[in-house]
Amino acid sequence: MDRLRGWPAALTEGPVGLRPLRLRDVRAWRETRLRNADWLRPWEPSNPETPLFRTGLGPYVSMVGTLRREARQGLALPWVVTYQGQFAGQLTVGAVVWGSARSAQVGYWVDGALAGRGIIPTALAMAVDHCFFTTGLHRLEANIRPENHASRRVVEKLGFREEGVRKRQLHIDGAWRDHICYALTVEDVPRGLLVQWRRAREAAASRRTETTPGQ
Repeated sequence: MDRLRGWPAALTEGPVGLRPLRLRDVRAWRETRLRNADWLRPWEPSNPETPLFRTGLGPYVSMVGTLRREARQGLALPWVVTYQGQFAGQLTVGAVVWGSARSAQVGYWVDGALAGRGIIPTALAMAVDHCFFTTGLHRLEANIRPENHASRRVVEKLGFREEGVRKRQLHIDGAWRDHICYALTVEDVPRGLLVQWRRAREAAASRRTETTPGQ
């Protein structure tokens, strides 16, 4: 497949947005990555193309060039996550396989200062719906270190299925690390994942209201 259907794409849900990664994001990307180095290091692949502490433009330009090329080839959807219009992190659907598989893997990170606001679950729900109902994928996987409880909560809240451990799958923070495989197929969300996520948030807000003492 030479080109992804529905790419490039910009998506929004309330204050959360997804848009294609751009070269001019370099300043915000670099500042956010440096400020979040300790937050990200335990979960980042040991990849010299995107080091946490280098401040030059080279690593970022290389990453954007690679992801744009993969997007043109139908192999990736590289998004910036925004919150209230500002850079907040990244979400990339990559390793796209077509043919009889129509599958891909998703990875994401968010500025630690914005964690806990439902940004990544909302962004991931939008990305899943776009991949299933516009791009035409059938299955999405998220492979997460067992120790990364925050990231695991994201996919568990969205209903991703836990499918087992992949032993020593990726080189992370200096060693080969196990990952838990979570997955969804389009049959799991026939009405869309974002609709399910909205309903879950509304139900949670309603429960909080019911348990809050009256004024």
